[in-house]
Amino acid sequence: MSAETFTTAMFLITAVIAAGVLINAVFPVVYNMAGTFSSSTHASDERLRTDFKIVTMHAKEDTAQIWMKNIGSSRIAISDITNRSDVILGVESVNYYNRLTWDKTGAGSSGTWTVEFGSDYDINNNNYWDPGETVKITAYSTQIPTEGNIVYFQFVLPGGTLRSTEFTTS
Repeated sequence: MSAETFTTAMFLITAVIAAGVLINAVFPVVYNMAGTFSSSTHASDERLRTDFKIVTMHAKEDTAQIWMKNIGSSRIAISDITNRSDVILGVESVNYYNRLTWDKTGAGSSGTWTVEFGSDYDINNNNYWDPGETVKITAYSTQIPTEGNIVYFQFVLPGGTLRSTEFTTS
């Protein structure tokens, strides 16, 4: 009788230790999976709520002007547009594309772009590109083709949302 009690006690102690080891091994994995799922859900939600449309564009000589409207439901900080967005400008006929850099000075030298977002465009002056507001991108490049040729333009937001268009120079 005492041998059975001793054996049962040993099995019980072993089961408790095994359960503790299992919990210590499995819990961190489950916790990390939950964090990964949560962050990917947040990123997907942000991408779905962020959208914009290229409204119109015009290019002449070394300058292209593009107007874009925020048609999503989230607002985008102007600092994200200027510091973290990409502007690609190219010539379709020769397969030449160039990533332009943001021009902090606004001087408009070749290979740069500026964004116009003053009181004319920022309706409530909060330094955010709110839904319904428009921004004007001016791209400067000596690679813009002569009159009647096709220009390729692409704008990429920091979250990966992008829009591109092709248009002819005037």
